[in-house]
Amino acid sequence: MEWNYNASFQKKHKPINETDNSSFMLLSFLSNTLQAQISGTVKGYVTDTINHSSLAKASVSLLREKDSILVKFTRAKENGYFELNNVKAGKFILLVSYPKYADFVDQFSVDSTKLIKDYGKINLEDKGRLLSEIIIKGNRAAMKIKGDTLEFDPKAFKIEPNAKVEDLIKQFPGIQIDKDGKITAQGETVTKVLVDGEEFFGDDPTLVTKNLRADMVDKVQLFDKKSDQAAFTGIDDGQKTKTLNVKLKEDKKNGHFGKLELGGGTENFYKGQAMFNKFWGKKKLAAYGILGNTGQVGLGWGDKDKYGQNSYQVTDDGGIYFTNNGNDEFDSWDGQFNGEGIPVVKTGGIHFDNKWNNDKESINVNYKIGDIKLSGNRNDINQQNLSSSSIYNTSDKNFEKNMTKNKLDLTYEIKIDTTLTLKLNVDGLFKKSNSSEAEMRKGTDEQGNQLNNLKQTTTNDVDDKVFNINTLLTKKLKKTGRTLSLNLTQSSTNSKSDGYLNSRAEFFTPAVITPDSTKVVDQNKVNNINNIAFKSNLIYTEPLSKSLSLILNYGFNISNGKSDRKSFNQSANGDYNVLDSIFSNNYELDQTINQIGAIFNYKKNKTVFSFGSKFSGVNFKQYDVYRDSSFKRNFINYMPQITYQYNFKQRESLRFSYNGNTDQPTLEQIQPIPNNQNPLNTILGNPNLDPSFRNNLRGSYFSYKVLTNQYFQVSGSYNFTINPIISNVITNDRGESISQFVNLKDKAATSYYLNGNFGKTIKAIDMNAGIGLSASKNVDYNFINTQLNQTKNSTYSFNLNLSKYKEKKYNFSSSFGPTYNVANASINENSNSDGWGFNGNFWTSIQLPFKFEISTDGNYQYNGKTQVIQESFERFIWNASITKKFLKSDNLSLSITGRDLLNQNVGFNRSAFNGNISQSTYTTIQRYFMFTVSWDFSKMGGGEIKQN
Repeated sequence: MEWNYNASFQKKHKPINETDNSSFMLLSFLSNTLQAQISGTVKGYVTDTINHSSLAKASVSLLREKDSILVKFTRAKENGYFELNNVKAGKFILLVSYPKYADFVDQFSVDSTKLIKDYGKINLEDKGRLLSEIIIKGNRAAMKIKGDTLEFDPKAFKIEPNAKVEDLIKQFPGIQIDKDGKITAQGETVTKVLVDGEEFFGDDPTLVTKNLRADMVDKVQLFDKKSDQAAFTGIDDGQKTKTLNVKLKEDKKNGHFGKLELGGGTENFYKGQAMFNKFWGKKKLAAYGILGNTGQVGLGWGDKDKYGQNSYQVTDDGGIYFTNNGNDEFDSWDGQFNGEGIPVVKTGGIHFDNKWNNDKESINVNYKIGDIKLSGNRNDINQQNLSSSSIYNTSDKNFEKNMTKNKLDLTYEIKIDTTLTLKLNVDGLFKKSNSSEAEMRKGTDEQGNQLNNLKQTTTNDVDDKVFNINTLLTKKLKKTGRTLSLNLTQSSTNSKSDGYLNSRAEFFTPAVITPDSTKVVDQNKVNNINNIAFKSNLIYTEPLSKSLSLILNYGFNISNGKSDRKSFNQSANGDYNVLDSIFSNNYELDQTINQIGAIFNYKKNKTVFSFGSKFSGVNFKQYDVYRDSSFKRNFINYMPQITYQYNFKQRESLRFSYNGNTDQPTLEQIQPIPNNQNPLNTILGNPNLDPSFRNNLRGSYFSYKVLTNQYFQVSGSYNFTINPIISNVITNDRGESISQFVNLKDKAATSYYLNGNFGKTIKAIDMNAGIGLSASKNVDYNFINTQLNQTKNSTYSFNLNLSKYKEKKYNFSSSFGPTYNVANASINENSNSDGWGFNGNFWTSIQLPFKFEISTDGNYQYNGKTQVIQESFERFIWNASITKKFLKSDNLSLSITGRDLLNQNVGFNRSAFNGNISQSTYTTIQRYFMFTVSWDFSKMGGGEIKQN
């Protein structure tokens, strides 16, 4: 709640101390003087509302409306009169202030038709008298739009004592946080959370949201973070990260705060967490440590986006590089806990940042170390649709995994002078992982006859090293808007792995119970993969007018990759030292990329519009060392882009964008490396593949009304790929497949998503209510036994959100609604997997006497049966806790928590791809009870923080 006051005033139009004749003479003089500039006069008297006495020395300010810059200033004379002369044509704000009186604010314009603005008497209201006679209850603006940034004001939301940033963000319209702390905003995942614009432990958002206190926050900003070079030049380079920036209050930047938490429970579950933060001057120091097996830990789910790469990754500019994931699927584990299995986690880190030399120099350092162990099992069922029949596959898998990771990143920035800035980024990753898996797979036909049987075990040890260094030099030239920037990047990656693959595949003739053929693999796999790359990007901006600018760029990239993969068979004495030449290879890849581009950028008033394109010429050569053969390819990538944004007002904006990209075929599609990881599928290369062209259209609209706390947001995208590269699969009646990639000439692969949210405060019951609608659809193609198959995957959902907060009594929020899923393949009428579902979440806390609090939350999921999946799935995960708080600030607490009280937590997933319908279930954390002690401590600004 916030108390506001507004001064009443009167406007009189009779001129004071001026005659109509003088005004006419002034206008005549201006109109007859060709070199003269249009200017006007603003005048009036400042008086008291009750006795109309003059308020001498009252402050009179004239501000420019569009940016509130002070244009003119004066003070009222002894009789209260003021006059501002030579006011140029334009739109202005008049601000009149006097001690202990409410301010007078008014907007007006000066133009050729109105050169004199006479306010007559401006009666100011005494604040004390105003507040004693009338109370005006107003709403605080919860959010506003600043350019591309959506800014939230924490003072407009309810904050409990010792609440964390996560509890605050949950209340923001259009933002959702799941049970693992993953943040979704405007339909996209937030992958970075900054503190005062700086990296805070790098890429782990949960370390901010789950540990920083909400009462320390001044504002929270949501935006698409651009690359440093794009932020400097003002032109979009396509590198965007959905980001939250938490800005702290100034008085909370001096002192320290932290948290200690220990818990032990049934079924051998435990958790421990420590967090410490210290602020002094421009310095910030933070450290944390986490251990436990509950799954509720601050693991960086953004790491896999940065380091977890697919085989033969192709970048937007056409670059291709080796990774260690292509030949052996068991190399692909990136050490993340996504709910599958039972985790044991030990992780910690330290952060430091500082500014000095009048903020001309700054440093930001983050170091993290972590260890995670996972164990569990997974069960899969799959329907593989053929033109006239289907193959049913079942699989049971057990796994053990372990990963240890050390990660360091450092940023140093120096402002050499007012026009020249140098920024240096260095980061390194050292990761060791090992895994072992055992799988049994079985395939049957529609009558239940066995077609194939696979037993497979894999073990693997991987050692990864990554090092990157980036330098950005920016220079502002003499002419305003003319800039030059140079970005240089050197990267090096090395991955070594050593593992064993042992598999036995048996194939059956229908109605025969013994196999008629067998494939056996017993090999040691040793991989050594290296990549070294250098990238440069030079950007020059030239202002063509006040509103239009041109951005030119040139990039030069070179890289070298080496991939040495060896497969060894077992010799007679039991050693794995017989090289298998078919499944061994040693490739070297050299690339040279030249990129040029031109972008026009138009900014005027409320409109931002940019358009242009980039072109990259790629020349690469792949050399097969074992076979002494080379493969060369040259191609050009075309990347057009258009962006339009219109800001109607501070809390309403509209944005559209288009991006196009040429997608070149990967090396795996053109000339695949032989892979015997899956004996049921053999991949052939196709050197005649043509590139495809991917088009992406995106749009969004957002508005917010302060008085009714009403928001409306809609966003969507549409993608279509021309000449897409699709798979062509030939499968025999025993489930053996041979596949090859081909172009689809006469159809486009398409996809879209649409997301909308509307909400407001229902004042009659003091409750926030909102509705959300979302729809997504993917249409993909592939050939199955020479017949074109179309696979459709669609999801439609509706959800209702309700929340209510009663200070010191209760807090309640819920979200629930139905979903409808479409998953089918055109090749087989029995492939329809359409079905209804329902999802619901709730959370509530009730404050009781003697500082007791009861809280509970739940998640309900239902997936109905379909034509393919004949069983429905249903689970309700219910958690509850009772907490007792101690001390004056309630910062010490004891709690008893029950997780998954109904013991229904089973991992579940359904999917459809290339005519295959799949469902997976897996082990995950189930019911336990835990006793926890938690202590939040702080000393900020020289004393204990008092909770409101």
